[in-house]
Amino acid sequence: MRSPHQITAHPYTNPYEELGSLDRGPLDEFLVEDIEMEGAQEDPWAPPNHRRGSRRKRRGRLAGLPFAMKAVVGLVVLAAFLTLGDRWALLYAERRAADTLKDRLHLAAAPEVEIDGFPFLTQLADERLDSVKVTVPDVAADRVSLAHVTATARNVRLDTDGPADIRGADVPELEGEVLLSFADLNRELGASQVTFTGEGRDRVRARGTLAVAGHDLRLRAEARIVREGDRGIATHIGGMRLDIGDLATYRPGARAKEGLHLSRGSAARLTRETRKAKALLSIPSVVRRLGVPDSLVREALRNEAKLTELTGTPRFVRQAMSLNLIDLALDHPKILALLGFDPALLDALPRLTRPVLADQLSLGFQLPEPPSGQVRLRDVRVEKDGIRVRLEGAGLAIGGKGRPGRK
Repeated sequence: MRSPHQITAHPYTNPYEELGSLDRGPLDEFLVEDIEMEGAQEDPWAPPNHRRGSRRKRRGRLAGLPFAMKAVVGLVVLAAFLTLGDRWALLYAERRAADTLKDRLHLAAAPEVEIDGFPFLTQLADERLDSVKVTVPDVAADRVSLAHVTATARNVRLDTDGPADIRGADVPELEGEVLLSFADLNRELGASQVTFTGEGRDRVRARGTLAVAGHDLRLRAEARIVREGDRGIATHIGGMRLDIGDLATYRPGARAKEGLHLSRGSAARLTRETRKAKALLSIPSVVRRLGVPDSLVREALRNEAKLTELTGTPRFVRQAMSLNLIDLALDHPKILALLGFDPALLDALPRLTRPVLADQLSLGFQLPEPPSGQVRLRDVRVEKDGIRVRLEGAGLAIGGKGRPGRK
């Protein structure tokens, strides 16, 4: 029996380590072993590949479609690509044709070319186009410009060594239209401030002002539009008159009613103005043209009552209006100055002859002669917006050598 005072010796141990060993049980050891095994089998981490998944999904969707549906989808996609290629080739051909026409016809701007028919590539392979429409704006024609020329060619045969090498074309038949716009005429011939409007099927009315010797004279004229030959139109100008205010009217020409004549209002005022009436009756040549007896004239010059009696008759007014003042101005310029005429105007009016005025108002033009074949006018018509001309052509060739015998 040991004594309470007897002590037994033991080795030294850390109490904290003993506490830790007591806290770790069999479950902890199992979890540690499982984590180590799972880490050893897992692959290294990599970012997710979404595209691979989408491809698998698409393959899955297409795989679910029947074969007939897949064929239809493929045909639709192929047709879309062929259509796009055909339209691209068409636009390219239209642009090349426009540039060629501009160079060959010496145009200021490239025309607008429209090739009809679908598909275009089969027509090109066959070297034949069903229809080609060409619109050329602002074509110079003599003194005026045509608003636009539109022509449609059919059954066009191409002269080509391949789709990319088109040397020219043969045009067996063509029809078109030419418009001579009144708006363009008013702008181009605006130096005389004259406007043109349609009046009937073949007539054009001209109204405006014409500057002569510093005076703005009112102009009136009528133009009849007629076809001239196979390629031109002409204008026959008639009814030309220039009004000098309310003083007088000038009609170019050599007939009795033409020349410079007092207006009715001016002749009526002359009968009320004693000084002017006496000055006019004091010229023997005027008296002879008036057809007034010399005895009545002498009495009228001595007696104002007799003068009023002579000039107050309607016959005298008509006779005064019949005087050609141009002839009178040559011998008695002071008399016309007394009547209110500018001597410079009287000097300039005789130079405005009928041909000169007709040339200023002419709306005629000639179509250019083609290098081959023929183009002729079919119909000329005056409409609200201008003069419209229909034309037709045959046997035309553009570029190349042409192959008229080819069918």
